[in-house]
Amino acid sequence: MEVKIELQYLPCLEYFACILSSDRIYIDVNEKYQKQTYRNRCSVLTANKVDTLTVPVKSYEAASLTRDIQIDYSQDWMRRHLGCFKSAYGKSPFYEYYAPELLDVFQRKLSFLVDLNYELLTFCLRLVGIKKDIQYNLSGYSEEEKGTFNAISLINNRKASKSSDFYQPEPYYQTFGNDFVGNLSIVDLLFNMGPESRLILSRSCKSLSS
Repeated sequence: MEVKIELQYLPCLEYFACILSSDRIYIDVNEKYQKQTYRNRCSVLTANKVDTLTVPVKSYEAASLTRDIQIDYSQDWMRRHLGCFKSAYGKSPFYEYYAPELLDVFQRKLSFLVDLNYELLTFCLRLVGIKKDIQYNLSGYSEEEKGTFNAISLINNRKASKSSDFYQPEPYYQTFGNDFVGNLSIVDLLFNMGPESRLILSRSCKSLSS
């Protein structure tokens, strides 16, 4: 299966299940940017609740492309995000192994959202052990792309139901709470399960589990 999808910020497990169950992935950075989506936010599990972390962006025109969206560093969002990761996962089994490299990505203070998301996705794919044919900068369909499944904005935080085309929750150890919370950011899985993350994701893929 070939899939076309947008870049997201430290994506949820459904995003990685989509990648894992696909043969080829086209990541479109020329698509129209949509605010208040996973393009610039992610969800993590803290001691009290599921917390949403948002990367603020500079003002942009209504029809702006995702590739043109710039990060707003006038807001102190990095301190909040990194502080949240530490408070939520500081005692998780694999935090100390993965956090330093994650911190390095943020400290580069990349100007554009797509660059930050790309670097974080590359980092996470390597830790999970996913090696796929991923192509970037695709926009629109060509004759060669007929049959590619368009998943742009399909994996989102506005779903009215819990249904998913790619993901089915596979419980794993989480630091907080007795009730498992599924489909959080990939960092939740990585910090808690480390090398076992690939196995959990494989079991979470509908097409691989069915």
